[in-house]
Amino acid sequence: MPSVVIFAFDGLQPAQVNAELMPNLSALAAKGVTFANHHAVFPTVTRVNVSSIVTGKYPGGHGLAANFLVIREFDPDQAMQAMEPELDQVARKTGRVLLTPTLAEILHRNQQEFVAIGVGTSGNAYLQNPTAARTGGATIHPNFTLPYGLNEDIIGRFGPWPDEAHPNTPRMAHAMRIMTEYILPERQPAVALIWSYEPDKSQHYAGVGSGLSNTAIKEADQQLGNLVAWLEETGRAATTNVMVVSDHGYSTISEVVDVEAMVREAGFPPGDESGGVVVARNGGSVLFYVREGNRIIAERLAAWLMEQVWCGTITVSEAVSGIPGTLPASLVGNEGPRAPEITMSFRWESTANEAGYHGMSYSSGAAPGLGQHGSMSKHEMNNVLFAWGPSFKTGLKLDIPSGNVDLAPTILAILGMYGDGSMDGRILEEALAGGPRTDDIDWSTELHNAERELDDKVYRQQIKLSKVSSTIYVDEGSSTLGFR
Repeated sequence: MPSVVIFAFDGLQPAQVNAELMPNLSALAAKGVTFANHHAVFPTVTRVNVSSIVTGKYPGGHGLAANFLVIREFDPDQAMQAMEPELDQVARKTGRVLLTPTLAEILHRNQQEFVAIGVGTSGNAYLQNPTAARTGGATIHPNFTLPYGLNEDIIGRFGPWPDEAHPNTPRMAHAMRIMTEYILPERQPAVALIWSYEPDKSQHYAGVGSGLSNTAIKEADQQLGNLVAWLEETGRAATTNVMVVSDHGYSTISEVVDVEAMVREAGFPPGDESGGVVVARNGGSVLFYVREGNRIIAERLAAWLMEQVWCGTITVSEAVSGIPGTLPASLVGNEGPRAPEITMSFRWESTANEAGYHGMSYSSGAAPGLGQHGSMSKHEMNNVLFAWGPSFKTGLKLDIPSGNVDLAPTILAILGMYGDGSMDGRILEEALAGGPRTDDIDWSTELHNAERELDDKVYRQQIKLSKVSSTIYVDEGSSTLGFR
């Protein structure tokens, strides 16, 4: 039976996949399938997207709304970081972190394993297989393992993890050693995932296209080359499908906005007070949780946001639906039991930064000139996916829309397994050996608009979607604020 290895480059964007920065990926991509119209889910932050990768669900369905979010059944009045210690507390108190089965759980039901190793944030790693202690498989991270008892064995065999560095290559090299000496040859999982913290870590630290970022990409690409060389040397390449993905694209910060301070100054109290609002900052987007779903407060907040020069798209949950000028959260896959009342993407533009990479955006943190993500900018919604191996066609470039939600159903199809039919993503049949011709796949794009008059100005927003069958992909969302 074929197996699947997923190699994730955190924050890699299509423009960075070239022969100079990534000779290994560029050469390998030519042998397989390039998904040239691939999409992240919104918000374009890591923990949201890794959850969609392993569940095949939009954020509203899997319930992990952002890197910084409110989980009301855990604490209705405070935003929390989605990191391993906090997520473990959520699991202990509520019994679940994600609201839908993961790839690991489905594989377990079929007597197969999912094993992941990564050097990104602890929250990212935790979400790759949050139920490992109960349903099998494993997650390995410098700070912990799931199951927790595995950590001592890994440290005992491979030694302590190197300290974090810029770039984070020493840790990634250590992870690759564990992958090729333990995970693949001994565990032999049906699906293995290795997650590089680069170029995300370096782009946050020094900017997109910086010398540090370029070095990080080159060194991470070398680790991919090492993995593929090992597969070939051990004879596993013939039965192993490799999928290279990133969680989101990237932008450069044009200006930083202290949204929470401005919200408080505008008269909206903290979330634990009457009429309060919890502000959850996520780089290029901000989630607003209105106490008790108060529609009057939500409408007043939405109108105030629309008046700000930095406000981009605004979507709202069903709890406060119909606010003039907004669009429904369900449109972009964000409606669900844990949905915030209001989600705002910052305004963005396609201007290039000093290194020539397009995409500038306001941000809720960090500093101008540094890299960021989280918004509905097309430069962040567009990420990468490449695939090759015995289950895929060769030498194919696809313009048909695809997305991170499609990985889980496609992987299950390769393995001859299927979920329960509840996944939002689709099987990427057009990429699979023996699959339909590209001309046989129908897809379309659609525009959704809303506007609101605000004294002497008009706020207008537009969200562009692509659609294949029932699966939607967010291409971009933008807004304007002009005089009437």
